[in-house]
Amino acid sequence: MKKFIIPSIFVFTLFVCMLFFQNCTASKEAIANKSGAQLWGENCLRCHNTPSPTDFNDTQWKTIGLHMQDRANLTKDEADKIVTFLQSAN
Repeated sequence: MKKFIIPSIFVFTLFVCMLFFQNCTASKEAIANKSGAQLWGENCLRCHNTPSPTDFNDTQWKTIGLHMQDRANLTKDEADKIVTFLQSAN
């Protein structure tokens, strides 16, 4: 019986890990395919009312983007897409 239980636990654990990492990859791909406008709407509006994209110049948006990347736990790619979207209004 022990010969069956240990391999079964191993196979089950391996299966669960494969499902978990597959979902993580799918999630990363979904985020990578989003535009800056989508990311801005999904992330920035969670915590506060956002200013109009024309309220700040390109340099200011870059600084705000660096700050919010850390505060909102955004990846560099996400923050760059959002900043590019906001700068496009200037």
